Amino acid sequence: MAKSMEIGKWKICLVHDWLLNTGGAEKTLKVLHELYPEAPIYTFFHNPKFTKEFLPGADIRPSFLQKYYQFTRRHRWLLPFLPIAIESFDLSAYDLVISSSVGFSKGLITKPQTKHICYCYSPTRWLWDWQSEYRKEHPGWGVAILQHFLRLWDHSAAGRVDQFIAISKTARERIKKYYQAEAKVIYPPVDRLESGIMNYELGIQKKNPDHDSLFLIPNSYFLIVSRLYSFKNIAIAIEAFNKLKLPLVIIGQGPQYKKLKKLIADPNLIQLLGFVPDSELSAYYQAARAFIMPQEEDFGLTAIEAMDFGKPVLALRRGGTLEYIMPGINGEYFDDPLPEILADGVRRLNENYKNYSPLVIKKAVERFSRRRFEKEIGELVSSSIPTNTTS
Repeated sequence: MAKSMEIGKWKICLVHDWLLNTGGAEKTLKVLHELYPEAPIYTFFHNPKFTKEFLPGADIRPSFLQKYYQFTRRHRWLLPFLPIAIESFDLSAYDLVISSSVGFSKGLITKPQTKHICYCYSPTRWLWDWQSEYRKEHPGWGVAILQHFLRLWDHSAAGRVDQFIAISKTARERIKKYYQAEAKVIYPPVDRLESGIMNYELGIQKKNPDHDSLFLIPNSYFLIVSRLYSFKNIAIAIEAFNKLKLPLVIIGQGPQYKKLKKLIADPNLIQLLGFVPDSELSAYYQAARAFIMPQEEDFGLTAIEAMDFGKPVLALRRGGTLEYIMPGINGEYFDDPLPEILADGVRRLNENYKNYSPLVIKKAVERFSRRRFEKEIGELVSSSIPTNTTS
């Protein structure tokens, strides 16, 4: 494992697209920050309240877009300016730059002798594999033109990376297809939520004192933890559970919150809770019957977190979950993002429920441990440091 004392010899910085709320990419960045606590974090813009709580003591260095984000609070309006922002960072003082990229942070410019390692969650999805879906959600010729020119920049910017690390084999194949670059796979870390688990009844009652008693019973409900965007397919899950008349808890925030709330037929069975802090999230994982992942993910960190609690997962048969879900052992798949197909998957999971072993499910996620991530990242960093350092 790399040690923070290495910062004294090698000048290292971290780069992340933006820091507004907690997601899988942000959790991975947090581990990188704790691995290299003296490394400053460059980002397009951030929510100071969030970063103060999520990354206490971190040296956050936003771009010139920070003042515009604080004024607009709509990061989508700033998308055309992201290439300019990432290229405006002066990183000439660093020997090694580690970018944590969900989009444009891979495009930074460094000195010839500076090594750039990009931990890539996926090629910029709304420009590549999700480009058609994005245009359907945001119709108009202006979006198509913006995608075209940003796609040209994104492909070119990928050539500035010295070493790609892919979050999964799925992401590695996308990097190869869209950027014509090879990538090493290092799975993201699961930072064992069980270590901070509380009594699940106290946790749920503290956050939601008006919760129906049904949700205080262990193994009584299905669980989704996700940002609330259309491509996450949460609406499909709600429609399926409306028909099944089974309890479902949905945790997360995003622009689809109000729309999803209106789809719920029985609020006593389906609960849309919004944001829940990690200190209380563990209680929901612990009390859930199973976890539902209705969307295609590059990896699916929340599914791994649920499995870390011994919970089986029902997932769409696409993306990163293909690398760790074994039907009949730690979960099941459904083949198409349609309510009736998802509902059939729930029925199959329920029929097989007695055959799932929490111990076997937990064992399956040991290879995604934080210790393993730190070791693999540390070894790669140690082998990547330029010999002619600036210090």
